[in-house]
Amino acid sequence: MGADRADRHLFRRRWNLSTATLLSCGALLLTGCASMPDSGDVRRVDSSPRSDVDSQVRVYGVSPGKGEQPAELVSGFLEATTSDEENFATAKEYLTKGAAKRWDPFARTTVLEEAPDVRVETDPGDRDGSGKTVVLSGKRIASVDAAHAYKPDEARYEERIHLRLRGSEWRIDGAPPGLVLGESDFERIYRSVNKYYFADLGPDAEGSRVGDHVLVADPVYLRRRIDPVTSTVKALLDGPTGWLDPVVSTSFPTGTALGRRGEKLSLDDSNTLKVRLNDRAANISRSRCVRMAAQTLFTVQNLSEGSSEVSTVKLERMNGSELCSLSSDAARAYAPDRVNGQPHHQYFVDSEHRMVRLSDEEDRSRPVQGPFGADGAGLGAVAVSRDERDAAGVTSDGRSLYVTELASGAERGRARLHSQGGSSEHGLTAPSWDGLGGLWVADRDPERPRLLRLRGGTGPADEVRLPKLGGGRITALRVSADGTRIAMLVKHSGHTTLRLGRIERKGTADEPKLSVVGVHTVAPKLENVDTVSWAGDSRLVVAGREPGGVQQLKYVETDGSPADVPEVPGPNGVEAITASEDQTRPLIAQTRENGIVRLLPNTDWTTVDEDGTAPVYPG
Repeated sequence: MGADRADRHLFRRRWNLSTATLLSCGALLLTGCASMPDSGDVRRVDSSPRSDVDSQVRVYGVSPGKGEQPAELVSGFLEATTSDEENFATAKEYLTKGAAKRWDPFARTTVLEEAPDVRVETDPGDRDGSGKTVVLSGKRIASVDAAHAYKPDEARYEERIHLRLRGSEWRIDGAPPGLVLGESDFERIYRSVNKYYFADLGPDAEGSRVGDHVLVADPVYLRRRIDPVTSTVKALLDGPTGWLDPVVSTSFPTGTALGRRGEKLSLDDSNTLKVRLNDRAANISRSRCVRMAAQTLFTVQNLSEGSSEVSTVKLERMNGSELCSLSSDAARAYAPDRVNGQPHHQYFVDSEHRMVRLSDEEDRSRPVQGPFGADGAGLGAVAVSRDERDAAGVTSDGRSLYVTELASGAERGRARLHSQGGSSEHGLTAPSWDGLGGLWVADRDPERPRLLRLRGGTGPADEVRLPKLGGGRITALRVSADGTRIAMLVKHSGHTTLRLGRIERKGTADEPKLSVVGVHTVAPKLENVDTVSWAGDSRLVVAGREPGGVQQLKYVETDGSPADVPEVPGPNGVEAITASEDQTRPLIAQTRENGIVRLLPNTDWTTVDEDGTAPVYPG
């Protein structure tokens, strides 16, 4: 291809993006827009650097030009796959008819650090000049499977694409499976959405403080602008992702789908969402239907880019008759944050080894009621139940765990657990409460490391079965409010990494059998993680270091993807961090230099106790 033709081809792609920008600006005058260039050289515009374009800009593909050579044709195809077309019609123009029928863009998405490099490879089998092989290469950082589940997956990426002459034009007859996107394009096109399913509590259902209506977040990645409500409901009906599936269930009958092909779901003027289902759901009971509606409401809630929230979900039969209706007020009985509690205070251990508490409005802490707030409490780490009625404390030597009420006149009682580790480092970890009433703690005794769950906080201690953890040992843990997931810091060969496992419950109420399975690394880029806390239904906040780097404070999703929230500047030398699942509440940290510090909304970090340690929210 000559230089003039190549320049025209590249300018056409650039013009397409600029046109989209102008159209966006005409519709969204208040959001600001990119300037249309009126001078300067023609330059190539690759797909990934588009992240600086306003997020409201819609991008459309450009059809292949006449006489495009293999490398340029493949580049055009890759660029067309980053468009906001629902079914990738323009991208399919780059394929032969047979390849267009075979290619499934939704089979999987490969996420690269940058847009892939493209080069033509010598094809030994190309004797008549009618076939060419083009190689895509780059650094893979993640993948998204057909069920929309994200997985960090760092590795060298290389994929071969075969092209064939059709008449005088090259077309792709061997497309890559799914999509191949640079990270910035992926972040522009996709966003994380929480689907909700009910926790399978097994033998713990009877003793749960919040009953068995416990919803669990299952994060997936869906396209931002392509019918988001419909795609989200379809993803919900498809069922939970593979990792979470063993510990949750859906109330939708197997095979339930939208009742009308091609139907587009949206909120009406009263913010009501009507969902017509196929005949699989036609004869369900009302109580089951209400659970289905609750799953739908919390999955779709806050999905829109604006401020509208779902007021009511109505589920309908194929003939349009109503199965059930659930308002947002009635849905509070199923709300995911119901098991989180509504924390009124933050807690930590003061210089006298007492347990103290602090509210958002207070600048000074005060001892809690009961034996943990008394002189001589001797505490090193604490945890507070979700309802803030009970507290668990590990002594400063790490040897003993006590549980007591946070009330005047309460008794300290006997130690519930003892460790034979011989030191605070090898003794009991800080404990953690789930929202069901269970208290979790790890014994770091090198001779007998264990993970334990105390039923009701004061009941029998059940040993939890653990995988080998690659020879590492648990140094800290935090259990999700819904009781289905556990975040663990695992130390091995001098490095501490963040692992997430799901909690499976079997056995009977008298003899429960608990196990942590499916353990995987959540923040793989961090070589050392110093501390972790839950910060949402599917979100964690961590402080850690990348290889050769300084400590950083960051949010990550439970699937290992970076959280779509503004970065928070961390204080220096964070040793412990705690957050509430309610994201309006302040972060609390323990630092080496300033003790306990707090980050209230719209303020900087401020010191609240120079000698305090072990900060926690209830949980």
